[in-house]
Amino acid sequence: MANGVPQIQYYEHELDIRRVIEQSDLQSLDRALNICDLSSLERKLRLWHKLLPRIKPHYAVKCNDDPVVVKFMADLGTGFDCASKNELKMVLGFGVSPERIIFAHPCRPVSHLKFAKEQKVVNGTVDNEYEVYKLLKHYPSSNLILRFKSEAKKALCPLGDKYGCDAEADAPALMLLAKALDLKVTGTSFHVGSGCSEHEAYDRALEKAENIFKVGELIGHDMDLLDIGGGFPGNDDAMFEKIAENVNTAVELRFPDERIRIISEPGRFFMAAACTLVCKIHAKREIRNKAGRIDTLMYYINDGIYGFLASTFYFPVVVTPETYLDEDEPLPKFKSVIWGPSCDGQDRISEELFLPNLNRGDLIGFRNVGAYTKPLAKPFNGFDVPETRFFRAKSL
Repeated sequence: MANGVPQIQYYEHELDIRRVIEQSDLQSLDRALNICDLSSLERKLRLWHKLLPRIKPHYAVKCNDDPVVVKFMADLGTGFDCASKNELKMVLGFGVSPERIIFAHPCRPVSHLKFAKEQKVVNGTVDNEYEVYKLLKHYPSSNLILRFKSEAKKALCPLGDKYGCDAEADAPALMLLAKALDLKVTGTSFHVGSGCSEHEAYDRALEKAENIFKVGELIGHDMDLLDIGGGFPGNDDAMFEKIAENVNTAVELRFPDERIRIISEPGRFFMAAACTLVCKIHAKREIRNKAGRIDTLMYYINDGIYGFLASTFYFPVVVTPETYLDEDEPLPKFKSVIWGPSCDGQDRISEELFLPNLNRGDLIGFRNVGAYTKPLAKPFNGFDVPETRFFRAKSL
C-alpha cells in the first residue's frame, strides 16, 4: 500500500491462490486475507456484453463498495446503481458523469435528493405517492423511474415486501398523479430479488414493464428508460446464460424499439466470484462419543458472520471451505463445525461438513465471497476485518 492506496499485484495467466498464501506468511498473522481478482470483473463484463449486448450494466455499489473496485468498474466504463448520497459521492469522485448513474432507491432522504439535484443525477426510482410529492418539493426536474414489484420464485434475498408498487393497481395511478403535478415519468424498473435462480422471472417482469410503458405513453409521459434491476448469479455462468436467453427473447418481443435505453443493476454478478477468503484456524476442539472416538471436530477461525462471511448469516447460502494441505494420498475425514472468532453463539459458519483432521495454524479458504461481504463487515468483539489484496492478470 502506497500513500494509503492499495497496490495491485499482477500475475501471469491464472491467479494461484496457493502461491499467494505462500508469499503472504499467513500463519504468522491473526488477520484473515481477502484475495480479490480484478480480472474476474473484466471477464464478467465481457461475458455480459456477449450475452446481453443491448443492456447496459450499472454496477450496484452496495454489493461491494471498496474504492478500488468502484474505480476499476468506473474505468471499465460501466454505469452505476447508487442508493445513497455517500455512494453518489464516491462514484462521482472517480469522474463518472451523472448520466451514467441511476439513483435506485425508492425512498430517499431529502438531503440525499438535494445532493443528487446539485450533482445533476436526474434518474431515480419511485414507488409510492408520498415519494412523488417529496420529489415535487425537492427535485421536480428529476426523471421518475417507476419501480414495480415482480419477484422471482427463487431468490436469495426477496425485495418485494419492501419496495415496488403493484404493476396493475398502483402504477397507472402514480403516473397519473405525476402527470397532474407536471412531473416526468421517463421509465420503469423492477428487481426480481438478489441471487435469482429462476430464469423465467425476468420474462414475467418484462411483460408487466411493457404494460406500464403503454399506459405511461397513453397518459402522455415520454417513456424511454427500462431498468431490469439485478439478481443475476455471480458464480453460475450456465444459469446466467439461461437468464440472458430469456431476457433477450422477452426484450426483443416487448421492447423492439432500439430508442428505448435498457439498463440493469448487477452487483453479485460481477463480484461474487472475484474474491477468495483465506482464514487461519486459531483454536480447535474435539467432541468425543462414549467410546472415546472423535464424533465432531470444531474449528475456530479468524473471520465469521461479522466479517466477510456475513453472507452465511444474512442469506441462505452454504459456503464450502477448501483446505491447503499437501496430500500424497486422500486423508480420512471427520464431521466438522466451523465457528467464527466472536463470542456470539450464532457466529457459526458451517456445520455437518466432513474435513480432514486439521490443526491450529492450518489455513482454509472460501471462494465466491466478493458480494455483500466487505460492506457488512465490522470489527465486532474487537476482531479485525480481513485485509484485502488486489490482483490483476497482465493480459487477458
